[in-house]
Amino acid sequence: MSTKNLIEEVLVKSKGDNSQRKKFLTPREIVAYLDRFIVGQQKAKMAVAIALRNRWRRQQVKGKLKDEIYPNNLILIGPTGVGKTEIARRLANLVQAPFVKVEASKFTEVGYVGRDVDSMIRDLMEIGVNIVKSEKTKLVMPKAEQLAEERILELLLPSINDKTLKNNEVTAEINAKGQSMAETKEKLRKMLKQGKLDNRIIKIETAKPFMPLIEIVGQGGGEEMSLKMQEIFADVFPQKTKKRKVTVKEARRILVIEEAQKLIDMDEVISEAKERVENSGIVFLDEIDKIVGSKTTVGPDVSREGVQRDLLPIVEGSNVLTKYGMVKTDHILFIAAGAFHNAKPSDLIPELQGRFPIRVELDSLTKDDFYRILIEPENALTKQYIALLATESVNLSFTDDAICKIAEIAAQVNEMTENIGARRLHTVMSALLEDILFKLPDPDLKEITITADYVQDRLKHIIENKDLSRYIL
Repeated sequence: MSTKNLIEEVLVKSKGDNSQRKKFLTPREIVAYLDRFIVGQQKAKMAVAIALRNRWRRQQVKGKLKDEIYPNNLILIGPTGVGKTEIARRLANLVQAPFVKVEASKFTEVGYVGRDVDSMIRDLMEIGVNIVKSEKTKLVMPKAEQLAEERILELLLPSINDKTLKNNEVTAEINAKGQSMAETKEKLRKMLKQGKLDNRIIKIETAKPFMPLIEIVGQGGGEEMSLKMQEIFADVFPQKTKKRKVTVKEARRILVIEEAQKLIDMDEVISEAKERVENSGIVFLDEIDKIVGSKTTVGPDVSREGVQRDLLPIVEGSNVLTKYGMVKTDHILFIAAGAFHNAKPSDLIPELQGRFPIRVELDSLTKDDFYRILIEPENALTKQYIALLATESVNLSFTDDAICKIAEIAAQVNEMTENIGARRLHTVMSALLEDILFKLPDPDLKEITITADYVQDRLKHIIENKDLSRYIL
């Protein structure tokens, strides 16, 4: 069995079971999965695959030693566009772990206006809750659909007025009527399942979301205080409802969601999400080189070293307050990335360097790499444009020479201007196919073949004019 088929089998087997998925995936299989989307960078793929497998290995350790095994956080070093972010993103998709990507440059030191570093753990916990809630919703969906169906049938067929039950003289008539109503209800149920009632308008009553009257703005967990105030007011004041006129089809969708929410135990969701975040959570800290302090002590750089100091306890292990309670960061995996054009990892404060013991340098992309990127990944740009034009009933194709020429031009422009890695292929392909994309739909265009000559003609004047290429490519 091929590695691709093996991974697909693993994903099917472990569907809905995160622990089983991690058990089945070995480091070699993880790298093989990443190879489907990312060209080269084997060292980086191996490092993250080992780090991921070590998470599962730690879970199997018995006794107190389990709590003493800490993740080996990584720093991915390399120019922009070589696959640093893509590696982390695909890794998170593979294991379905709580994953958050943040830019270190967005954080400020405590005391400055802006987001503090604790917010990334709060975001991670929110994502974890959403993942678990989504899984629980799928499990209760059959029951929720049944309950929603009953509510719709009650609206379509109102019950007998209770006042008539007091009249003994019409008891028999009511019994007969009740029997006929039961039969009618079953007929309506059958029609409802067949979709024959989808366009009928009914009036439903739904819960109106509570809007807090007070919003607390501040730093250091002010949003948590605002949410607590919202919960207090929600408990004091009764929940409001509103009536809406909708089609049966829309009512089914709304009521299924409502019933599913009622069936989910949020305490259980939060407990499971907290366990996943603390033991399987991944934080991808991008642009970490941007928080390296400069030699000057004035201007916006003044808080950069402070951001590094604020990161220390979180990466090392501490408790962060979220609206779902305290979250321990001891075993969260941190993957940092940066281009380090104007700085070196050693320019980080020594304490933070120690929190990222594994350093992996990613290679710059060459012409051959660009060629492989255009044809090998499952989401290759050439495949994307072929799929896009197929929606216009156009059969787009690229000759091998054309792909070689596109790769050559991308590498050439990266050398002439700023090296932005594989992202250069997006600009080149966009400029190359601009006229075709603008003309469509056109009944005369059904077959389009991109050749090397066409690539040369379309991009020659841009390549020759260095100033123009700086703006366009």
